[in-house]
Amino acid sequence: MDLQNPKKRSDCSGLPKGWQREEVIRKGGLSAGKIDIYYISPDGQKLRSKPELVRYFKEAVDLSAFDFRTGKFNGSLVKKAKKHKGLAYDYSRALRNESLVPPIRQTASIFKQPVTVHKTQKNSVVKLDLKHGPQEKPKQVFWEKRLERLTACDINGNSFDLLGLPQNINSVGPNLTDATVLQSVATALHVGAQPIMGQTGNASSLDSNPGVFLNPSQPLIQAMMVADEDLIKQEERVMAARRRLEEALRSYGI
Repeated sequence: MDLQNPKKRSDCSGLPKGWQREEVIRKGGLSAGKIDIYYISPDGQKLRSKPELVRYFKEAVDLSAFDFRTGKFNGSLVKKAKKHKGLAYDYSRALRNESLVPPIRQTASIFKQPVTVHKTQKNSVVKLDLKHGPQEKPKQVFWEKRLERLTACDINGNSFDLLGLPQNINSVGPNLTDATVLQSVATALHVGAQPIMGQTGNASSLDSNPGVFLNPSQPLIQAMMVADEDLIKQEERVMAARRRLEEALRSYGI
């Protein structure tokens, strides 16, 4: 091949019948004299790289040992494929699938403040390190006050009588009703896994600036201790309620 005739086309024995291999010499530029290899399909389509050939043939022809430069099958490529047996290769990208790692975008914080990390893709290669410990969703202070004017009622729309607070339970916070405090205690018993102790801060401090000293995991009551007498009285109330329930069920024949 010479520069007077920069193109040379011949039949390709490594591909099915009708395929041709074309060599083209670059005429100008820094890469002048370099030879580019193309493959022409029987229908006239020109393919410029091995990934294009793989996409064209799909699974009809195994090109794992095909040498794109020479147009022949190379035995050394077959040996390399055996060495990597068990690993998935994507020749259309010329990359190994297992090595594809999504890019990680990191922004340095000049204030050194904790951030919450959200993973959008599972990847065993990327390891996230939360240096500030587990991040919990913040809780709104006095959120129970939103339920103040809501009460349960029967099928006729009549509101049930509200429960009263024991004498040894005192509320903490501005303008709290007994219903709001009961909702706070019920929520702490249902959601929280720790014992109910109440607010341990000083009563005068809680009244002057409760937003600073309130513990959101505890109900809106002052710290209290449950004595043995209180437990005995509560057991008596429960037994009395059960007896009344049994009498009501008998009266209905249940």
